[in-house]
Amino acid sequence: MYLLYLDESGNDPRLPWFVLAGVSVPERQAHWIEQDLNDIAARFSADEPHAVELHGNPMHKGNGRWRRVERARREQAIADALHAAISQRHGYGVRLFAAVIQREKTPAGKQPIDLAFEQISARFDQMLTRLNRKAAIRKQPAQRGLILFDKASNELTIQSIAREFKYSGHQWGRTRNYAEVPFFLDSASSRLIQLADLVAYAVYQHFAHQNPLYFRAISRCFDSDGLREHGLYTLP
Repeated sequence: MYLLYLDESGNDPRLPWFVLAGVSVPERQAHWIEQDLNDIAARFSADEPHAVELHGNPMHKGNGRWRRVERARREQAIADALHAAISQRHGYGVRLFAAVIQREKTPAGKQPIDLAFEQISARFDQMLTRLNRKAAIRKQPAQRGLILFDKASNELTIQSIAREFKYSGHQWGRTRNYAEVPFFLDSASSRLIQLADLVAYAVYQHFAHQNPLYFRAISRCFDSDGLREHGLYTLP
């Protein structure tokens, strides 16, 4: 089973850019990634690390509980989380997916979330198909996928799109490798949803503000097949 954790950045319709992004994790890696992130959270509350939520925007800007933390420590924590949970685990099957949409160029009749989810859902499904072809050659079990969102996302819209892709199809066909429709989790209880938030924020900062501070740590971790990158879609 591969778990794809997704979150949004730039979801205010007044902003010119919208990003849907996150991290695909083999289920056996999820526990170890959570431990990596707990270790980083413990820097800011050794007694109650689970009370510390890792979110890109408040950490970067120093909002809320992060107001009393020095900027250098906040920025380093984001970079370290991306490096430990993604860059160092890329060799263990951890892959990134992101759709970067410039709102004014969204096709007529579509919302940015529709286009972004279509792109990521299809690309994640294609990754699973690729893995399953290799598994069949090796006579190994096929892998299924599950998408998990922050519960703050637009649940009804995403569930409707997911059902349509499964039964009616998208522009490349129907999705075939998902175990269930997307699930929605409280980010406070899921370190992996928090990691998806950090990924989405890093991608947003890079494309919307030309700030590669966090993106450079993960730029080579998007899903790819050989030299061809599949995990990053842009509509600039």
